[in-house]
Amino acid sequence: MLENIKKYHVVLASKSPRRQELLSGLGIDFTVKIIPGIDESYPDSLPAADVAQYISEKKAAAYKAEMDTSDLIITADTVVIVGDKILGKPKDAADAHAMLESISGRTHSVVTGVTITTTDFHKSFSVETEVTFASLSSDEIDHYIETYRPYDKAGAYGIQEWIGYIGVTSLAGSYYNVMGLPVQRIYSELKGIV
Repeated sequence: MLENIKKYHVVLASKSPRRQELLSGLGIDFTVKIIPGIDESYPDSLPAADVAQYISEKKAAAYKAEMDTSDLIITADTVVIVGDKILGKPKDAADAHAMLESISGRTHSVVTGVTITTTDFHKSFSVETEVTFASLSSDEIDHYIETYRPYDKAGAYGIQEWIGYIGVTSLAGSYYNVMGLPVQRIYSELKGIV
């Protein structure tokens, strides 16, 4: 499948093992390339739902300068939004606990922005999934943090881990998007590249 992109050297610009696993699931040969220190700041006036796509575009711009004509670069960013507040990656256990308390017993949004770039093609989009959690006890939250140490995850959780098993009551949208990469949409976009 995706014979149309076999002429490209596909690069996933992410150190996330979950994104690497998900892209592998599409049967695409790719390499991982990381440019450290990319500025991931965004204007305070930017609506929360637009932040992930904005950052994925900033990441793509950083890679564009180093691209060969045969490269196809995929950049992504995921944010967790509760109300209108963005939950980033937790700084420590107390921060993770506060984040998990804020999603306990309510619905939040997970938005992943993706940018696909070649030297003559550029497509950016975002995918949103609504996730509803049951009420979590303080002991459950502490157990999850101590056991899984979710410090590299936006919103302090991985849906594919224990907390997702015991906490998620419903999902509207792509499960894989919550893991960090909306692979169905990426596949659809890649099919359209000529």
